[in-house]
Amino acid sequence: MNRKTVSTPGAPQAIGPYSQAVVMDGWLFASGQIPLDPASGQMVAGDVAAQTRRVLENLKAVLASGGSGLDRVVKTTVYLRDMNDFAAMNAVYAEYFPKDPPARATVQAARLPKDATVEIDLIARA
Repeated sequence: MNRKTVSTPGAPQAIGPYSQAVVMDGWLFASGQIPLDPASGQMVAGDVAAQTRRVLENLKAVLASGGSGLDRVVKTTVYLRDMNDFAAMNAVYAEYFPKDPPARATVQAARLPKDATVEIDLIARA
């Protein structure tokens, strides 16, 4: 079994007993990221678009640390506090996946960690 945990200062550090990501047998499984600034550990200000951008930047850092990139993402799951934010989230998401986007599920969650508006996890080829 070829298993390695990923940790980078470019994304918020895990706040519990989990890894930012795990790479195993050529696949990277990234834990959900919320819009925390990695330097301060604080939630970024702004609307769901600004928060989605921060989440995706966090995920980019995790991917890079694990030897992958956004172009290698095959599946994402987006959790929204309010499905009315879908269009704003989707517009930012499209900037990060402009060509051949990954498979995706988007769900409304009753509550996210630290009362975030958005959380995204993903699976990518490492």
